[in-house]
Amino acid sequence: MKYLFFFISTFTFAQQTQFVDFKSVLGKIVINPIERTVSGDVNYDFNVLKSIDTIKIDAQNIEFSDVKLNGKPINFRNTETQLQIIFPFTNGKNNLTFQYLAKPKQTMYFVGSEANDNLQIWTQGQGKYTSHWFPSFDDVNEKVVFNLNIIFKKEYQVISNGTLRFKSGFDGLSVWQYQMQKPMSSYLLMLTIGKFEKKIEKSNSGIPLEMYLGLKDVSKFEPTYRNSKKMFDFLEKEIGVKYPWEIYKQAPVRDFLYAGMENTSATLFNTRYVVDSTGFEDRSYTNVNAHELAHQWFGNLVTAESSKHHWLQEGFATYYALLAEKEIYGEDYFYSKLYESASQLKYASRTDSIPVLNAKASSLTFYQKGAWALFVLHKEIGDKAFKKAVKSYLEKNAFQNVNTTDFFAEIKKVSSYDLDNFSEVWLETTAFNTQQANSLLLKNKSIQALFEVDKLKNKPLSEKKDFLEKTMQSDVYFLVKEVILNQLKNEKWEDKKELLALALTTENLQVRQAVASTLTKIPEDFRLQYETLLDDHSYQTQEIALYHLWNNFPEYRSLYLDKSKDWIGFNDYNLKTLWLSLALSSPDYASDKTDLITELVNYSSSIYEATTRQNALENLLTFGIINDTVLKNLINASTHQMWQFSKFARDNIRTLLKNKEMQLSFERILPNLIEKEQFQLKRLIF
Repeated sequence: MKYLFFFISTFTFAQQTQFVDFKSVLGKIVINPIERTVSGDVNYDFNVLKSIDTIKIDAQNIEFSDVKLNGKPINFRNTETQLQIIFPFTNGKNNLTFQYLAKPKQTMYFVGSEANDNLQIWTQGQGKYTSHWFPSFDDVNEKVVFNLNIIFKKEYQVISNGTLRFKSGFDGLSVWQYQMQKPMSSYLLMLTIGKFEKKIEKSNSGIPLEMYLGLKDVSKFEPTYRNSKKMFDFLEKEIGVKYPWEIYKQAPVRDFLYAGMENTSATLFNTRYVVDSTGFEDRSYTNVNAHELAHQWFGNLVTAESSKHHWLQEGFATYYALLAEKEIYGEDYFYSKLYESASQLKYASRTDSIPVLNAKASSLTFYQKGAWALFVLHKEIGDKAFKKAVKSYLEKNAFQNVNTTDFFAEIKKVSSYDLDNFSEVWLETTAFNTQQANSLLLKNKSIQALFEVDKLKNKPLSEKKDFLEKTMQSDVYFLVKEVILNQLKNEKWEDKKELLALALTTENLQVRQAVASTLTKIPEDFRLQYETLLDDHSYQTQEIALYHLWNNFPEYRSLYLDKSKDWIGFNDYNLKTLWLSLALSSPDYASDKTDLITELVNYSSSIYEATTRQNALENLLTFGIINDTVLKNLINASTHQMWQFSKFARDNIRTLLKNKEMQLSFERILPNLIEKEQFQLKRLIF
């Protein structure tokens, strides 16, 4: 035993994949939404490559029973983070079976409730570890063919990786049998359960494209998934490697932690991107859609062996998503996005001391600088060589783990380009090569115009006005016109009035929205022109314009509120919650405001999604509409799984606690809160 303990402790420093190769797994699992548990039977097939005394499966706070190796009971150790099988393993094939019960604290989320008919269950493995809900492998280098049989109530849809091979029902339940054909890392294992409608298209190569939406959103299929098939077909052709899985699914889920997640063959994304045609103008799913799809090759087919090489996933997905958007929106859009990210990177490089090739690099670095590195490389070695290298890189390393050297090896086969210098400049240093970036950006005429405008920013308006007016009236890309409007912010009204009027006549939604944003103090002689913004097909523009008009012209508040009383906005009710706040803050509008208060407070409750709740809470706090229900909803928000929302709630609770009366209110309601809410509030008070 002394030797065994020594071996176990030292083995933790070696990768298990050198000794054991897990080939496939079948999990038969049951989800209990009341107890918030997942349980089931698991069957792993694996090969021992070298003699070993212990094998390990990651498992966070999971209970195990009936553990068998090759059909016989076997000793095991449960460390609360791993299931360890202790046995003198020798080379050969093996089978491991066990039963388990998990109550995940993270990675599997139970959102909404059956009582409110909005229950959803979904998983998020990247950065959180799938091993919280399914015994698997936190090491991305262990790739397995996953198959799941999932039992749940028949009135719900169940979505998981791979192809649905069979669905059967019994006693009000359904069994969904999903099967993968190729191996993948455990962080890409997923499931989601909810009430969805489904539409199916087929790619040019014959891949089924399944698109899901919640039942209340079926009218939004087209704008939400607009251009999905076009981007799929484009990326297959551009990458030069056939989509590597049998099917591709996409589903929006409530209160998702991120914009989207590229689980193998099944992307989940945030419901904020479920939009109608008006919402599409401001909050399109297009970029997230293309980004997560690109990951099916870059991240899923080939996976970075460690976080140091994370740019091989995020940089590639960001760049190829931009190429897909270029196919849809054109070159001006493509270069404008590169310009915007270059500006961000140049500014960030002043303080950011971590380069791309570092596990601790920021998201901006991994995503945007990684994409810029690929853009530079693409341009420097030429389109033909770049595509050939990428194709070879993917095919040679398919279903394996990679590092930057693996990618460079394929570049060296097609080009004599100095990769050492390239790596030093773009991947190993934090400075942003503005000179090289600008030389590439200036190949686009709209960026040339933008640079010309930018050169004038410190000149008096009188000296550049004619040029700016001519540019505003031209057909140059809208970003250039936005830059002009930003230069006018601090100019005198009479000097800039004509330019703002010209901006409104462009009829471009983005340019008009820039007018709405930059002109916060509206002169009376511009009121009628500014009011036209209320009719723009943009919920964001309408929100900005309504607030600024209400704020600037008290005498017209009733008129503005009557016009906008039926507005809803995005699916986060941005216009409705603003309208309620403005109506409540208008003394002469509606004599009895009880129902208005009730409605706005209701939007801040857990019945609604986090984005809706935050909109409502922001307005309630801004306009000083605070009662015990609002405080309870704010405390509940502080326990939410979305860190942005919970941080918003905690920050506002801290601010309110500075007021003695508010502190007493919090202390008064403390005993009536549930345990996790009490815990959070006590941390903030005491």
